[in-house]
Amino acid sequence: MVEPFQPGDRVQVQAVYLPGHIRTPFYVRGKIGIVDRVLGPFRNPEELAFGRSGEPKQYLYRVRFQQTDLWPDYQGPDHDTLNVDLYHHWLNPA
Repeated sequence: MVEPFQPGDRVQVQAVYLPGHIRTPFYVRGKIGIVDRVLGPFRNPEELAFGRSGEPKQYLYRVRFQQTDLWPDYQGPDHDTLNVDLYHHWLNPA
């Protein structure tokens, strides 16, 4: 298993647009966020959806994004954030 990111690490979500059962929301792809929490290793749900084992396990993270980075027309306060749970194989160091 790969070494996990740590809380406070800056990560960038891969800008990949694959067909099929994908748990990574479209609106965070290509965006940079901060790891808020390491949730632990889990079987990969994208593999499980196709009847595969989901192995090797992937770390799951809670990643915090600035709302203004996700939506250019966002009218709320600059400090508003959104947390998204993302698997390790979708993330790169930023």
